[in-house]
Amino acid sequence: MPNSVSNFDFAEEFRQRTKTFALRIMKLADQLPTEPSCHVAGMQILRAGTSVAANYRAACRARSEREFNAKLHIALEEADKAVLWLELLNEGGHLPFGKLDDLLTEAREPLRPSSGKQKRPPRRN
Repeated sequence: MPNSVSNFDFAEEFRQRTKTFALRIMKLADQLPTEPSCHVAGMQILRAGTSVAANYRAACRARSEREFNAKLHIALEEADKAVLWLELLNEGGHLPFGKLDDLLTEAREPLRPSSGKQKRPPRRN
């Protein structure tokens, strides 16, 4: 299939995307206002946003399909938490309107039913 993406290619692409997302979250956390609410939200988004990448990498190293699914589910939970904290920052009025739109889109991507869940990293022999 000319348009299909191999599991290995998908895993590598998604691995890079989650790492880039984590770096963008780190940059955002460093740029947040100093109000207590922003500090708390910043720490939470930092934890959740960087955990997506860490847990996806852990899923890629899974020793079984069951372990892969469990670890991938953790990554998806962290992505959902990241969406919540981004929405709170966005709707809380602490940042210019639209500043977080790209991050929100990227955070929601793995939560879509048709995204990466079907693609499994290649097995190691």
